[in-house]
Amino acid sequence: MLRKPTHWLIPLLFLALLSGCAYRLGLAERSLPGGYIQVAIPVFKNRTSEVGIEPFFTNSLIRRFNRSQVARVGEKESAPVTLEGTITSVDTKAESAILPSQLSTLPEDTVMTIQYRITVKADISLKRKSDDRVIWQGQFISEKVYAPPRLGTAVVNSANATYNQSARMEYFSRLAEEMMSEAHDRITENF
Repeated sequence: MLRKPTHWLIPLLFLALLSGCAYRLGLAERSLPGGYIQVAIPVFKNRTSEVGIEPFFTNSLIRRFNRSQVARVGEKESAPVTLEGTITSVDTKAESAILPSQLSTLPEDTVMTIQYRITVKADISLKRKSDDRVIWQGQFISEKVYAPPRLGTAVVNSANATYNQSARMEYFSRLAEEMMSEAHDRITENF
């Protein structure tokens, strides 16, 4: 015996189709300002005294564009636009604490750094090659906190500098990922 569809099945199918379409309509396409499909991303400039952090920012931004496929990353000679980045400042603040005198293995009134707060500022601009005109620019600021090496015994009177440098570089890498994710999203939205 053949059954007729009930009266509730048709509106249900209509709502399912409508909700799928509404989702697609609400999702905006991303693109570079001007609709460019190829971009060059040279190594960031570093105006700070922090050596070796430029590749973190450059590579993070390149990875973002490669993942999103909003624009193909190409050579500066062939790309119509260039994303130029500059790391303008790195600020490191040590947050210290006076250790209680109950810790008999360390000298009295010892002050130890309990964490470092790193703040990085970067400027990014999108320039058109044909007339060297800036068609988009933005500033990005982010910070991270990391724990320095700890002193273990009274005999040790200095911290492990290699660990500290390694931890700093790890946190610069994390900052770069976060900042360049935001940069990619801000550069490619609403165009």
